[in-house]
Amino acid sequence: MSDIVVIGAGQAGSALVAKLRNLGFQGRITLIGEEAVPPYQRPPLSKKYLLGEMPLERLFLRPESFYADNAIELELGRAAVTIDRAARTVFAGDRELSYDQLALTTGAAPRRLPGAIGGALNGVHTVRTLGDVDAMAPDFVAGRRVLIVGGGYIGLEAAAVAATRGLKVTLVEMADRILQRVAAAQTSDYFRALHKRHGVDLREGVGLKRLTGDGRVSGAELDDGTRLELDFVIVGVGIAPATGLAEAAGLAIDNGIAVDEMGRTSDPSIWAAGDCASFPRNGARIRLESVQNAIDQAENVAENMMGAERPYDPQPWFWSDQYDIHLQIAGLNSGHDRVHVRPGENGAQSHWYYAGDRLLAVDAMNDPRAYMIGKRLLAAGRSPSPEIVTDPATDLKALLKA
Repeated sequence: MSDIVVIGAGQAGSALVAKLRNLGFQGRITLIGEEAVPPYQRPPLSKKYLLGEMPLERLFLRPESFYADNAIELELGRAAVTIDRAARTVFAGDRELSYDQLALTTGAAPRRLPGAIGGALNGVHTVRTLGDVDAMAPDFVAGRRVLIVGGGYIGLEAAAVAATRGLKVTLVEMADRILQRVAAAQTSDYFRALHKRHGVDLREGVGLKRLTGDGRVSGAELDDGTRLELDFVIVGVGIAPATGLAEAAGLAIDNGIAVDEMGRTSDPSIWAAGDCASFPRNGARIRLESVQNAIDQAENVAENMMGAERPYDPQPWFWSDQYDIHLQIAGLNSGHDRVHVRPGENGAQSHWYYAGDRLLAVDAMNDPRAYMIGKRLLAAGRSPSPEIVTDPATDLKALLKA
């Protein structure tokens, strides 16, 4: 029998340990998590849970009894502080755990504002954990004034929930446009118009100079000279892979914990998966921040810990919910040189990204058919001409048979 220890009790960690048992692993499994609750879903935290539409128990990925029933030892409320690679031990709180194989599913942490500009004031929130959302929930009262810092998906989703609850929302994005790092201008235009229709005061090309307040945030100064009076702030300026533990252990770090195509780190007895791990794909090293990647990569790692030697080859997809718009993204748009827009019914729309004649990705807003067909075309390596794709008369499903 061998011992497997998994550090990080999020989506990837939960998927990995469940897969190990599903594959017939008979040894000891220990899952270590910093939070005191069992592994839970993160996407609903800032939406249905914050809106009071989902109770805590429904957030849990699996009933707590699942872990006991499958002889998976949960070490919750503990932070793993040291990995001794030579002795193959992990120190977590007052416990020392030995391992034959170790998996790191440590996820990522939200980027925070510097204390020098008021980032440490009370009432300044990030959106990542159950504790984060519970801390901000009392501030979500109609009529209160909130500043959202950051116009990526985290910031826009927070703005949508706040506006839905009747708050007065100002969002600042220092880049020229919202979603600039992750989406085409056409997608930015779509969501800018959506948020403005819901009363969000959206300011692009404007950065935050400082937050002000005596102990608790009460205002902000923007770099264009504007001063705002506020009740609280939500910071959505991205996440950073949680690599501290791996780095201290001497593992290779490259845009995350560097793993090979099997999920192994630079130490062959240590693996990594999820938001914390970067892996080789198409000649580059990438890191995918999504629920689906966390699950798929973790399950792939579990198979390889059992000896499968199966390279990880994902078909990336993502989603975002804002108001009544469900955005679905298939593929990766990096390197695109043109974007073509296909109108849908009842305000639906899809954006098709191309590099030359090659289809790279699809953004679909309330258009599940465009998303599913785009995803299947990408998986098959097919690239129909943009003129055909964006012609409303084209039956997209027929493209799969062409």
